[in-house]
Amino acid sequence: MPKTEADLQAAVDGGLFEESHHLDLKKAPNSKGDNKELARDLSSFAVDGGTLIIGVQENKESRTFVLAPQPLNGLPEKIEQVARTIPDPPLTILTEEIRAAADDGTGYLIVHIPASPVAPHMVDNRYFGRGDKTKYQMGDAEVVSLHARRRNTEADTLALLRKEMDEDPLRDVGAQSHLFLVAQPTAGRRDMCLSITGVQDWNMRLHTLIRRVHENQSLRAALEDEGFSPDLSHAHQGHRRARGVALSSANLKSDRTYAADGSYGDEDVIEVQLFEDGGLRLFMTRLSDGLRSGSRNEEEQVLFDAGAVILTRHMLELVRLVSDDVGYHGNWAVAVGANRLRGRRRHTQQSLFPSNHKYSADTYEETTGATLAELRDAPGTVTRRLLGPLLRSLDSEELFTKALADEG
Repeated sequence: MPKTEADLQAAVDGGLFEESHHLDLKKAPNSKGDNKELARDLSSFAVDGGTLIIGVQENKESRTFVLAPQPLNGLPEKIEQVARTIPDPPLTILTEEIRAAADDGTGYLIVHIPASPVAPHMVDNRYFGRGDKTKYQMGDAEVVSLHARRRNTEADTLALLRKEMDEDPLRDVGAQSHLFLVAQPTAGRRDMCLSITGVQDWNMRLHTLIRRVHENQSLRAALEDEGFSPDLSHAHQGHRRARGVALSSANLKSDRTYAADGSYGDEDVIEVQLFEDGGLRLFMTRLSDGLRSGSRNEEEQVLFDAGAVILTRHMLELVRLVSDDVGYHGNWAVAVGANRLRGRRRHTQQSLFPSNHKYSADTYEETTGATLAELRDAPGTVTRRLLGPLLRSLDSEELFTKALADEG
C-alpha cells in the first residue's frame, strides 16, 4: 500500500494502477447520489475484500490515472458514516490518510474493505458484487450461494461451540449456569499462534494480553467500569494443553478435571484457552448463582446477564489483541453459548430483585462472523449480534446500551 503522495505518483507514472476485482479509484463523494454510489462500491468489495483509493482519478479517454487530492477534513468520518448507515447490514471499514505534499489540507484516503463475514450487503434492496473491474447487481443464484456459504461457516462454528459445551468439566457439578465462548480464525495457519503458545514465557505473554484487556479505557467506559467475578484476571494458573495452552482458576487442573477444595465459591471456575491454530476458548461457571428471597427464604438460581456482556466484550478485545500480536488480519468466527438456563430469571446489579421473565429454553447458542475492523471499531455491534437474542428474552437489552453500541 502507498504511504506517501510520492508513492502514489510513482504508481501512476509506472502504470501500476488498474481498477480490478480488489481495487477501485475515485473522487470524494459530494452528494446524496454519490453517497449511494459509494455504498454500492463498498458493498461490492465486501464479498471478497478490496481497497478503494479516494483522490486518484481515471482519464477515461486516455485510460490513464492522475492524482486529484481531495479535502481531508471530515472525509474519513464521512466514508465511515456511509459504510455504517446505507448498506444493510452495516459495514465496518479501515481508513488511512495520505496528506498532499502541498500541506494545504488535501490528500488521499485509502479505504480498506475487509471481506465481510455477513456478506452480501444490500443497498436499496439490491445486492452488489464485484466483477473483474466493476461492480454489478447480483442475481438470485449468487445471493443464495453466498448465504449458504455463510450458513456452513456458522454450522462449523456451532459445532465447535457444542463440543466445548459437551466437554464441560463441571457438567455434573452444582447448579450454576455456565458460559462458553469460541473464537476461531477463518483463514489462519495451523501454527498461527505458535509464536505465543510455543515459547517458554507463553504464560507471561498471555497474562500481559489479558492485563491490556482490563486496562483498555474505551472498553471500561463502554462497560461503565462495571466488573464481574470471576473475570479474565482470575485465570492465573498456567497449563500446557493438547495443541495449546490455558490459564485457569486454581480449581481446574491441567487435565481439565475439577478440584473442589470446600472453600466458599469453589464452584466458580474460569478458563481461557489459546490453541496453536489461533482458536480461543472461554469457560466460566458463574453465569448464575444462588439468591435467597421470598417469605420462605428459599434459594433461587438467578442469571447474571451483566457477566455474559462483560466477558464477551473482554474476550472480543482479547481476540483483537491476539490478532495484532501474531499479525493475523483475517476474519473470525465467534460463538457464545450457555447452559442450565430454563426457568431462571436474570438479576442485574441495577435491580434489587430478579426480573419476572423466566428463560424458556435450557441452552442458548449464537454465532456470528467478525472482521478485524469490527473487533477494533465495532465490538459492541458484534456483542449485540452474539447476545441480543438472549438479552431480549430476559428483557434486559436496554440496560446494556453502551456495551452493545459503538462510538461514531
